[in-house]
Formats: sequence, structure tokens, C-alpha cells
Amino acid sequence: MRTIITFILVFAVIVVVHEFGHFYFAKKSGILVREFAIGMGPKIFYHRGKDGTAYTIRLLPVGGYVRMAGMDDEDGQISPGETLTLVIDEDEVVQKLNLSSKKQLPNAVPMIVSEIDLEDNLFIKGFINGDESQIKIYKVNHDATIIEKDGTEIRIAPRDVQFQSAKLPNRMMTNFAGPMNNFILGILIFIVVIFMRGGVAVNNTNRIGQIQENSPAQAAGLSENDQILSIDGVEIHNWEELVGQIAPHPNQELTMEVLSNGQERTVHITPTAAQGNEEIGMIGITQPIDTGFFAKVTGGFVQAWSLSLTIFQAIGGLFTHPSLDNLGGPVMMFHMSEQASQAGLPTILMLMGMLSMNLGIVNLMPIPALDGGKLLLNIIEAIRKKPMSPEKEGMITLIGAGFMILLMILVTWNDIQRFFLR
Repeated sequence: MRTIITFILVFAVIVVVHEFGHFYFAKKSGILVREFAIGMGPKIFYHRGKDGTAYTIRLLPVGGYVRMAGMDDEDGQISPGETLTLVIDEDEVVQKLNLSSKKQLPNAVPMIVSEIDLEDNLFIKGFINGDESQIKIYKVNHDATIIEKDGTEIRIAPRDVQFQSAKLPNRMMTNFAGPMNNFILGILIFIVVIFMRGGVAVNNTNRIGQIQENSPAQAAGLSENDQILSIDGVEIHNWEELVGQIAPHPNQELTMEVLSNGQERTVHITPTAAQGNEEIGMIGITQPIDTGFFAKVTGGFVQAWSLSLTIFQAIGGLFTHPSLDNLGGPVMMFHMSEQASQAGLPTILMLMGMLSMNLGIVNLMPIPALDGGKLLLNIIEAIRKKPMSPEKEGMITLIGAGFMILLMILVTWNDIQRFFLR
């Protein structure tokens, strides 16, 4: 249960922050957001806000979306021949169109649609009560709503509030805002964790931090802030070099030149063997910690940058050494959540920050259906001075979405095999 809660919490925060970026800048750009959804599949919670947006929580905690007017609106389209009911005001203007059999509206007028335009001319034409002698045309209010077949009530999408009607820079910012929010979240989490841990580890020094009780370092007389000048004749300048000389020598005596209180001395020390994937030598010392406020804040940025470089290297490795084992999906996230939930809050936050940065970078890859693919189309539009035709853009997006769905299926199955079937 703790693992499930951790998984849902981590996933929900990352998705909400990502989608809120799209949501906020779409609103700022005058784009109608018809639905803000957390999760996928059947809805389990629904609330329609005063801003006209339907806020939903859906059954499967594996994503979310911001449904903007003019984008992926096929589910809300009404075709000639469909039967619906209309809520009409005293001026005979349609305020609500009901496609759902789950909701019965008082005083609603039943109609079989013969012609409809909810984008430009805003009208609906059809047969009242199914009687072909009672054909009627109604104007539709610009802010009218549609009750979809699953009962979700959303605004109609007139042309002036559609995504493509916004200025190109605003559309680009709306597409970029999701990954941007993930980067911001990752940096803030890393800063919080550093504050929780009391400071940021210093790497570019040969000075040592705390000495563990009953360790080889304590037995050898090492003290906090001692500097390790050399190990077995190899000069030490930073923490990486220090670990690099100790780790390969478990149960082997090492000779260290140490600077302690301004005086050099020779120390003989034998690292203990710690079991990991292989035996490594450890002497029971920690890195020195910089506890300054500025160091803690900048440490979050440094950690985010370092993680970004690691992610880029991993992405590059997918092209040089392609393997599904280098990818992970929801099953991998669940496994990582299980480990993090056992390690405590700082580890859970670190997982959230890492996954947030990962989601932001992956989403910026120039693959259709991802935010990076949408930005690429925006850039092409800026170069061509005109947008790509909706048919071509839709086909490219469909191909990209198909590729991502197939990849997700393969990655998920590979994760199941790795963690449950091997």
C-alpha cells in the first residue's frame, strides 16, 4: 500500500505540474481549455469550473492531458444524423447540446441533426422530435456547452478560441510550458532535498567530512577536515580521485599522506569490503558539506544540470546501443517507487525530481505527438511563414502517436519480464 501511494503521489505531482504549464499558458494566450484531466480512461471525478474548463480525474494513473479547443476534438464533434437534445433560452439561442443518455435535461428539445457549425457561423439545423416537417435552425451561443456521451460537459470550440488562432509565439510557449514546468519542479525539489540534508556535498576537494564510528578511518586517527594528499604515491585532488583509489582495494592496506592541522603525516589504513554488485573498499568517511544558503540553492541547479547531462547521454546510448532495457515505463516507475518508499521522504523527493527532469527532457524530443514534435512543427511554420495543412499535421501526429503507443507497450512488457518473470 505504501508503494502504491508513493507511485500515485509521485506520478500525479509530475503530471499535474506538466499539464498545468500547458493549461496556464493556453489560458494566457486566449486558447480555450475544454478539459484538464489527470489520468486516462473512464472518469471518476468531474467538476466544471467557472472558467468553462472541465476538471476530471480518470481511472488509470498513467498520464493526463489538457484538451485545448481545436486540438484532438474528434470526441466532441457532432455529425449530421445524430440525435441530441437542446437547451434553448427565451431568445431561441442554444445554450447546451446534450449527447448523453446518462443525463436528462428538463425542457430540452430533441433534434435529429441535419447540419451543424460550431466553429464559424455557430448554428444547428435539424428535425424537431424526429418530424421532418418540423425542420428548425437555431443560433448557438458562443459559450454554449456540449454534454458528451460519457456525461462530461465541455465548452464548444469556436474558431476564435482555438489553438491555431493564437499567435505563433504564444502557441510555442504553450507547447514548451509543460517541459519547462518539469524542469522548474526538478530544480526546486533538488534544492529542498539539499536543505533537508543540511547542505551540498563538495566534490572539488581532497578534504574529508565526517568520520563514521568504529570505521577504519577512525581507527587510523583520521579527523574531520583532514586533507588526503596522496594514496600509495598517487596524488589526490578531489573526491572522485579519493574514491577511485580506495574502492578497488578492499582488505588491502593503503598508505596515505594526510595534512592534519597544518602538519603532514603518514597513515596506514585497510579498507573494509562492502558488498554491492562487486566488493568495494570503504574506510568510513563522508564528503564535506557546504552548509551555506547560496551553496544549497546553487546546488539544486548543479544537480539538475548534472542529471540532464546523464539523461542526454542515456538518450544518445539508445541510438548507439538500442535496447529496451535502457528504457522504463510505468512498471519501472512502480519498482522505483517501491525502493524509494522504503528509504524515506528525501529519497521519494529525489525520485520525483529525477523523473520530472526526465519527463521534461524526453518530451522535448522532436517526435510527433510529443511537445518537442509540436515545437518542431511550430518552427517549420515560422520558416515557411504559413502553417502546415491540418491534414498533413494530423497525419504526422497520428504516426508519432502510434509509434509512442507501440513503444510504450514494448517497454511495459519488457519491464514486466524484468521484474516479475525472470
